Amino acid sequence: MKILALDLGDASLGIAISDPTKTIARGVENYRFQAQAFNLALDKVKSIAKAESLETIVLGYPKNMNNTAGDQAKKTEKFKTMLEEALDIPIVLHDERLTSRLASQTMLYAKKSRKKRQKTLDEMSAVILLQQYLDEKKRGG
Repeated sequence: MKILALDLGDASLGIAISDPTKTIARGVENYRFQAQAFNLALDKVKSIAKAESLETIVLGYPKNMNNTAGDQAKKTEKFKTMLEEALDIPIVLHDERLTSRLASQTMLYAKKSRKKRQKTLDEMSAVILLQQYLDEKKRGG
């Protein structure tokens, strides 16, 4: 069984998946959809869930730095509800603060072009989110 991680944006969905041992996260894709068309993002996740044996889906939860839930967090909560209604897989919200910044810095360090960074930022954020989640689970968190 694997764990899937999602980084939801207004028009894109970063997707990462674990290996079967739940040790390593790898990027799947940065799925783009029409702005606010979260039903298309849901369809994408459903197709992955059909193809993979998933134990859990980790959904990045974009809390504000002061630990409050802003507009994007509320959209994420609605998407979580959509996932729960469509799939029989546990959905876990996981704090994603600073994952986009870390992903951007990682790609800068790797000397990725601005165009490539913009194209893959959400996917890389999902990888970082999932790896953090996997590492916490290994430590017993």
